[in-house]
Amino acid sequence: MATYRDEGVILRTVKLGEADRIITIFTKMHGKVRAVAKGVRRTRSRFGGRLEPFMRADVLIAQGRNLDVISQAVSIATYADPICADYDAYMNSGVIVEAIDKIVSTEHERSLDQYSLLVSALASMAKHRHNPKATGESYVMRALSLAGWSPRMDSCVVCGRHDDLGYFSVRMGGMMCQADRTPDARVIDELSISQMHALLSGDWPLLDSHDLTSKVDELVEEWGEYYLERPIRSLRLLDSNV
Repeated sequence: MATYRDEGVILRTVKLGEADRIITIFTKMHGKVRAVAKGVRRTRSRFGGRLEPFMRADVLIAQGRNLDVISQAVSIATYADPICADYDAYMNSGVIVEAIDKIVSTEHERSLDQYSLLVSALASMAKHRHNPKATGESYVMRALSLAGWSPRMDSCVVCGRHDDLGYFSVRMGGMMCQADRTPDARVIDELSISQMHALLSGDWPLLDSHDLTSKVDELVEEWGEYYLERPIRSLRLLDSNV
């Protein structure tokens, strides 16, 4: 049975049988992988807690007919411990792993940029560098941008003008001017525009200076749902708790 070794971040787990789990991992060189971890639910499992969500591990995987099988796992970074100890970090990290799981729909397709962004976001969350919500929403917008869904923020999506940009349309793909705005376009204030820019560029001094506006929260959620064609449920749950 052929094997391969890679590092990856655990996105989610699903019970299989009495003692096994199906582990979804986003790996550095092999993209998203679904593999069985046999006996992982037993108290004396050789995997310990290394195959839990938010963990970053070095894994040895054997190729199988239907599902690959994880043979070994060694921890690289234990993001899960500090993330799970903080409610806001935990909830917003859930947004991150759900987003990448939905963005990357094809298995075994390498994306080094997406992997680097994922690792950076979870490391930041684990170290409590910034507001958890801003970290999660910035990740969503930047990951979607890498996938080809980036909003136009500097000019009207219809006429291209750079002034009088007071509206934002998710369906049209970004900012709109007064003359060309469509019925679905929403009024957006200057602070929200600046924060959307900051989420996309990772401008942390600006993001750390103000809480995200409710308008930005709504637009990030709608942007993800519209272009993924399904909701990011963890993001919707966060907004419902505000």
